[in-house]
Amino acid sequence: MSRDKITMEELRLLAIFQDITGAVAYRCIEDPETGKLYFLVNPSEIGKAVGRKGVNVKMLSELFGRRVEIIPYSPEMSLEEFLSRLLMNAKIENIRMVEKDGEKRLIVKVREEDKGKAIGRGGRNIERARRILRLMYGIDKIIIR
Repeated sequence: MSRDKITMEELRLLAIFQDITGAVAYRCIEDPETGKLYFLVNPSEIGKAVGRKGVNVKMLSELFGRRVEIIPYSPEMSLEEFLSRLLMNAKIENIRMVEKDGEKRLIVKVREEDKGKAIGRGGRNIERARRILRLMYGIDKIIIR
């Protein structure tokens, strides 16, 4: 499971998020490399969290002074389903967890036509997935095949 702990700052951000959107976020993850804030929200509350025409996301981004991204997540989701959402709903055919040299690696087979979508421009989707899964599941590397 998760190796991290929720910080006081994340709790503060979660409270502000809930006050502004009315949606409950499961987690807030700060990305130290990009400065982005990721809020993991139940899929049934995504519309409420984003707001009409993205008004809540814009307001939160201005308030926090950094980009905000809302990601569908539920503790009941399988790792495969969560990863698919992180990879822009790419169709995952197979997932295999491998431990090598003390690293947890996730080998992911996606449909050939979804590879570009899964990786993203400049690798941004796969990198975002790696950062989030490192915190949530202790996964060090994701390999797309």
